[in-house]
Amino acid sequence: MEYQWCIETGHGYIGEYYSQFVPSKNIDCPCGELFQTREHILRECPLYEEQRGILRNVSRTIYLPDILGTKEGITALSEFMENTGAFTRTGQPQNEKLAPEPEEEGGEWWEEEEGDTEDEHG
Repeated sequence: MEYQWCIETGHGYIGEYYSQFVPSKNIDCPCGELFQTREHILRECPLYEEQRGILRNVSRTIYLPDILGTKEGITALSEFMENTGAFTRTGQPQNEKLAPEPEEEGGEWWEEEEGDTEDEHG
């Protein structure tokens, strides 16, 4: 829920904010929309359509006062943001950022190879 303030204030990692405060940053949306706004992200952006149902379960029209004004709305907004990465610097879903990178060779570091025992290592 750390990025909820982006929705409430309009300050965050989106074109709407950049146009006013960081003019050197790109203001378009990765979907191709020329000006990325919080309304576009929450209601229209095709990149988030699959996850938008989370918000519509609370407010059919995704009306911000309904979402920000209820516990259910805040929970839905948090889930939407975690699943989509919307309003974050990386734009990546939080669950993807936390996934460990696979090792190039062998198994995971915590998996013992066949025949390895603690006694053999010292």
